[in-house]
Amino acid sequence: MKTGIVIWVTGLPSAGKSTLAEAVVTELRARGDCACLLDGDSVRASLVPAPGYSPEERANFYESLARLAALVAEQGLAVVVAATAHRRAFRERARELAPGFIEVWVDTPLSECEQRDAKGLYAARREGEASGLPGSDETYEPPSQADVVAHGGDDAQAIAAVLGRV
Repeated sequence: MKTGIVIWVTGLPSAGKSTLAEAVVTELRARGDCACLLDGDSVRASLVPAPGYSPEERANFYESLARLAALVAEQGLAVVVAATAHRRAFRERARELAPGFIEVWVDTPLSECEQRDAKGLYAARREGEASGLPGSDETYEPPSQADVVAHGGDDAQAIAAVLGRV
């Protein structure tokens, strides 16, 4: 890899985005590429004040995440972003900012995501304790033409397809 690139892994909550992103970073590093992971949840937890989940706060968060990813990629790194970014416009903006861009869609059915519910988000939504959950009561706009489509976070063919593009 000669120039930096942003690899944005999108999908519903609990689709397997972080699992896939971690696997891609591991493989990139194993072959000698400089790579870093920006997991949306980890970045959110690192920001002060913590970003909220209103439409405006989400738009601001994804703009900041896209700019951060592009900034790091401009240093020659492969930046793997694991973040829902439920609006196509968020991901298209990230593509505009990045020196190179690969959009990976973890296409996991909602029913499977609800069953996994790694963070308890779907349960909280059902209990009325949360709202604005992409794929549940907030629209998730899947990519119109993803560069790579993964079926779950452990999709070896999708990981290989990403690596083949970097």
